[in-house]
Amino acid sequence: MPRGASPRREREAKKLERKFKKEKRYKGREDEVAARIVNKQRAKAGETKTRHKPARRTTSRRKHRTGRSTRKSK
Repeated sequence: MPRGASPRREREAKKLERKFKKEKRYKGREDEVAARIVNKQRAKAGETKTRHKPARRTTSRRKHRTGRSTRKSK
């Protein structure tokens, strides 16, 4: 965990590590994955210098094209 992580976040990371080991997920990378998850949560909660930016939602191409026709049939 990074230096600025609170004890609560550190406990949460350890809990995730144990959970992943028990479930045999992320073999050999349990600590890395747990730290990434906790860091993402910290950023989203505004506990880091750089805050989490939610993904931009763009309208799909299909939505733009509905109701339009490029050629007129005779």
